[in-house]
Amino acid sequence: MSNYEPVIGLEVHAQLLTASKMFCACAASFGAEPNTNICPVCTGQPGALPVTNKKAVEFAIRAGIAMSCKINHTSIFARKNYFYPDLPKGYQISQYDKPLCEHGYVNIPKRISITRIHLEEDAGKLLHDTPNTSHVDYNRSSVPLIEIVSGPDFRSPEECTAYLKNLRNILMYLEICDGNMQEGSFRVDANISIRPEGSKKLGTRTELKNLNSFRAIERALSCEIKRQEKILSEDGTVAQETLLWNEVGGITESMRSKEEAHDYRYFPEPDLPPLVVDEKWITDIKSRLPELAVAKVERFIKSFEIPEYDANLLTQDKLLADYYESCVRHGGSPKKISNWIMTELLRFLAAADMEITACKIRPMDLARLVELVETDKISGKIGKAVFEEMFRTGQPPEKIIEAKGLVQVSDIGSIETVIEDVLSKNAENVAKYKSGKTGIFGHFVGEVMKATKGQANPKTVNEILKKKLGN
Repeated sequence: MSNYEPVIGLEVHAQLLTASKMFCACAASFGAEPNTNICPVCTGQPGALPVTNKKAVEFAIRAGIAMSCKINHTSIFARKNYFYPDLPKGYQISQYDKPLCEHGYVNIPKRISITRIHLEEDAGKLLHDTPNTSHVDYNRSSVPLIEIVSGPDFRSPEECTAYLKNLRNILMYLEICDGNMQEGSFRVDANISIRPEGSKKLGTRTELKNLNSFRAIERALSCEIKRQEKILSEDGTVAQETLLWNEVGGITESMRSKEEAHDYRYFPEPDLPPLVVDEKWITDIKSRLPELAVAKVERFIKSFEIPEYDANLLTQDKLLADYYESCVRHGGSPKKISNWIMTELLRFLAAADMEITACKIRPMDLARLVELVETDKISGKIGKAVFEEMFRTGQPPEKIIEAKGLVQVSDIGSIETVIEDVLSKNAENVAKYKSGKTGIFGHFVGEVMKATKGQANPKTVNEILKKKLGN
């Protein structure tokens, strides 16, 4: 049992879904050929002047409102100086002592304080072809970011994951970030220290950089906690440094000594005036906020008549909520569709470690599958087998049912013939049933379904069996 308590603060960098970059007109889209979305401004050419992207400011204000922040009417852009190949200017335009948003919170349900949300530009991306060869792609340089800085409020990796999932969902509901961690549009840095339980004094902190999956975040934080505990238990000293997570090795590795604010030599950006937003604009943005998760839960309960539990689960991920709504629009019972998503779809996605965006099953096809089961065209058991094939191939249910000969048998005459054969082969069990041991009824059902390869209509099977056993 550890005698130490971890103290963790998180910094999230979220790329904003604007058409153009933070300070120039270049496209901010992902996936273009390297160094094609660039200009003199975002590559730091002498004499090129930045111009603030108004839509990026609006998106940052949306985030501040959703996280109950104070929106400052005047904020200041600053130069953050450091020299890496992915920063062609030799500095990053960010905000420092006067951010756009501050003093907010997010509930997980524990309240996590938001120290600040500020605007800044992204750096380029280093591409390492071989251990000795690197290239720089400046397409990402000056893509607009918000940095969301929490207070040191987390006491476990699990709390961090819960917060990050909640935060990512908020940004996606606000329609300001796509939340794609693999592509780097939602990146996490963690500041972590440990201290003796009961102590109020903070320990020496390290920083874990650019964690890009929830699994990596939990593993990296757990590893770093154990590493610091081992150092202190052996009377060592934790060095203040920046670390990288080695996913393959399952270890943290030193990247560089940890910078402090004075290392960056912040000073007000001379090429940009103070950022001024008035109350009227803030009020207007607030009135136009997209539907957030809390409102969507209430609407799902009221409009689709599903339980609160279902609504809460379906809205934990905006993309899943959108998928569910699309299924419902194609017909079928909202509750039955909810059941299939919660029991089958989420199970398969989890097993494949897959996001809903990668799911091959089209909403219209899932709605159709649910309808086929509900109208007894196929049994629930066959439906699950069809679902598995749909998940694997993306084919519509009718095509799979036809190809595999899975149409449900509902013809009374055909089912009666099978039942009579089953009963004649189970005369001893029939006698037991008629003597009062009715618990073996399920045995007869199972034998009939086995004989029909699961294709007999279960409702019809039960009705005919009860009639014949009763006689």
